[in-house]
Amino acid sequence: MAKKSMIEREIKRAKMVQQYAAKRASLKEITTNADLPMEQRFKAQLKLAELPRNSSATRIHNRCQLTGRPHAYYRKLKLSRIMLRELASFGQIPGMVKSSW
Repeated sequence: MAKKSMIEREIKRAKMVQQYAAKRASLKEITTNADLPMEQRFKAQLKLAELPRNSSATRIHNRCQLTGRPHAYYRKLKLSRIMLRELASFGQIPGMVKSSW
C-alpha cells in the first residue's frame, strides 16, 4: 500500500492538470505558430513557464486504484500486476481466468 500522501499528491496533480489544460493548450498553440511574430511567441513561452509545474500532464504518474502502487501498472484496468493477479484468481475480473497447466 502506497503512502496516503503520495496518492493525495497524484490526485492534486490530476485536478491541477484539468484546471490549467485550456490555458496551457492555448499558450502552446501560440508558441508553435510560426506565423506569429517572435516577440509574441516568446512572451507566450514565458507565460507558459510561469504556470505551476504540477499543471503539466507529464507530471502525473499512473497508480493502482486499489493500492496506489506506481509500478507494474496496467492502463486498461488501472490496476497493478499484484492486484490484477489477485482479483483474477478470485474471479472478480470478467473474462479473465488464471491459467494453469
